Amino acid sequence: MLRTKGLSKKVFVIGLDAMDPKLTRKYVDMGLMPNVKKIIDHGSAREDLVLLGSMPTVTPPQWTTLATGVPPEVHEITAFFSQGKDLDLVNLNFDSGLCKAEQLWNVTAEAGFKTLVWHWPGSAWPPSSDSPNLHVVDGTSPGSVNMSTAQFEEEMLVIADPKNQHTGFKPHATSTAEVPCVVTGLDEEPQDSGESGHISDLYGNSADGFPTYIVDPLVDGQGGYIDIPVNASLSTLKDVDQSKWTNAPETAKEFTILLSGGLIRRPALVLQNDDGKYDKIAIYKNKKSDEPLIEAALGEYVRDYVDEGIKNDKRILCNRDFRVLEIKENGSYVKIWMSAGMQIDMDMMWSPQSLHKEILDNIGFPPPTSTLGGSAELISKCMHACWEHTLDWQSGALNYLIENHDYDVIFSHFHSPDLQKHMFIRDMVHGRPDKNMSPEVYPGFMEDVYTQIDRYVAKFVHLLDEGWTLIITSDHAQVCPTHGIRGLGDSGANIQLMEELGYTTLKKDSNGNKLREMDWDKTLAVANREMHIYLNLKGRTDHGIVDPEDQYELEEKIISDLYSHRDPVTGKRIIAFAFRRKDAHMLGLGIPYPQGGDIIYCMAEGYEHDHCDSMATSTGECDTSAGPIFIAAGAGIKEGFVTSRTIHQVDVAPTIATLLGVRMPRECEGAPVYQILTEEF
Repeated sequence: MLRTKGLSKKVFVIGLDAMDPKLTRKYVDMGLMPNVKKIIDHGSAREDLVLLGSMPTVTPPQWTTLATGVPPEVHEITAFFSQGKDLDLVNLNFDSGLCKAEQLWNVTAEAGFKTLVWHWPGSAWPPSSDSPNLHVVDGTSPGSVNMSTAQFEEEMLVIADPKNQHTGFKPHATSTAEVPCVVTGLDEEPQDSGESGHISDLYGNSADGFPTYIVDPLVDGQGGYIDIPVNASLSTLKDVDQSKWTNAPETAKEFTILLSGGLIRRPALVLQNDDGKYDKIAIYKNKKSDEPLIEAALGEYVRDYVDEGIKNDKRILCNRDFRVLEIKENGSYVKIWMSAGMQIDMDMMWSPQSLHKEILDNIGFPPPTSTLGGSAELISKCMHACWEHTLDWQSGALNYLIENHDYDVIFSHFHSPDLQKHMFIRDMVHGRPDKNMSPEVYPGFMEDVYTQIDRYVAKFVHLLDEGWTLIITSDHAQVCPTHGIRGLGDSGANIQLMEELGYTTLKKDSNGNKLREMDWDKTLAVANREMHIYLNLKGRTDHGIVDPEDQYELEEKIISDLYSHRDPVTGKRIIAFAFRRKDAHMLGLGIPYPQGGDIIYCMAEGYEHDHCDSMATSTGECDTSAGPIFIAAGAGIKEGFVTSRTIHQVDVAPTIATLLGVRMPRECEGAPVYQILTEEF
């Protein structure tokens, strides 16, 4: 129900994952983000645009805090993963059924506001209210809409060369890609989610969990994003045999593209232009086809190439993106980037499901997510271009829904900044000589990300003239760390430093090689999930060896050892802080086992990954920072106003509630940002 008159009748939250206030301020002042500047000039923010984020600085907890107005210890989403049923196990953490606090969108729907929650990766799916006013689209992973259910296969490079004596599919053939922590394959389990209707019945608390051992922090986990190899479809390349084709020019050359791991073969031609230079390809269903499925010129980015794929042993229709990266003028070499496939009819994460067909019919297919960053070419021409496709599709879908469904409140999320920056941010200072990328190319990558953000924001600026309140915010940002990864702080079971300090021990095989399995008889504590350390207590699990009476002393010893540890390169500590659980209440992380560790720690500035283990106040090299952003403009917001108030992440939900005149979410602990509102309270 309405509690007050309200200051606005319509609110649109433009959520931009990892949008950095420090970089945004820089690019706005440089004139590179005119649309964001327009919203700043027409609205209110701090001069530095900073929103003081909660911790840990990672996606699910912070988007959940933005939606509920409470810190992680209250809503219980305390890391990227949730804690599994043993100390070294984790589970997925995007399930609304795991959230212990009321989301604001349930309040607005209850109050009669037609509300859309669009791919909000923090306790949004499945819908946690049965109100007909609430519509929810996905939110079950980072990446783009439908990634967790519709996306299959993996991105690949197609290489056609006369030197290839055979045509074949080579998984993980070349190390020219970086892949972040993304979620796919949620549709592979039965769609019957049990009585509760929560996906946690399949992937959360009902499952024991899965291990994510970070044994070598530069190879495993986040440290391994840089060099995870990409698949390759390798093909012979030869003069066309016209006798086998229905319609092939005499001068063409032919090769084969292998889709779905080689289960689907598509013949293709390399074609000459009028000057006799090869500069175009054509892909056919088979050689007897009269017309190609699609043609593409050298350098052209192709959206929505519709073809078949094999998923779970079934032939399905899917859409892909691709780009012809290289064709030698004499036709002797072809290189193509091909995206993952997206199952076109997948509507599993749309409520109501009719929205899926409506968007397909009027806007188009949900695009794939690209996570390739192993070369300048892949970053700029493939990954960035793929996100541009997503920008156009998502903004088109949201504007269509506004125009045709009369939504009053929209909570939206766009993951483009986060995933793109993951691909290069840690290398900005030193570059990647092994990938032929010098430090000089990286500022261009970053500018491309932020000018793309501005183009996305531009799609919604017109709503200011239609009575909407616009709020730009993010969950966290990302730093370029000065020193880099130091064996602690990753989202899985961190082995290296805990093993060095004598608290974690892995089993070994008969040859003395370490196994990815805990030796519980010798393990006193496990650092599992960013910021959390669990003692191997007796009575907690069947393998506990630490007497509860010794818990305090062991915690004190671990904390002392963490503070005393010195980085071998710099000679300085790598830990910002380490608290016992009761003291972590000051951070909003004083939650009991299993979702809270016995010890809560954070990496020191300069020794982080890029976020996740960073303090919300951390800054990095190249003008980067870890904290989120907050800008508001439109109905109910002062125009051209700069506030000196510290705006906390828990303040966003109550500010929106006040604008709309609805009650606060039940557990809300934040306060409205009174200073930016047009009326005093």
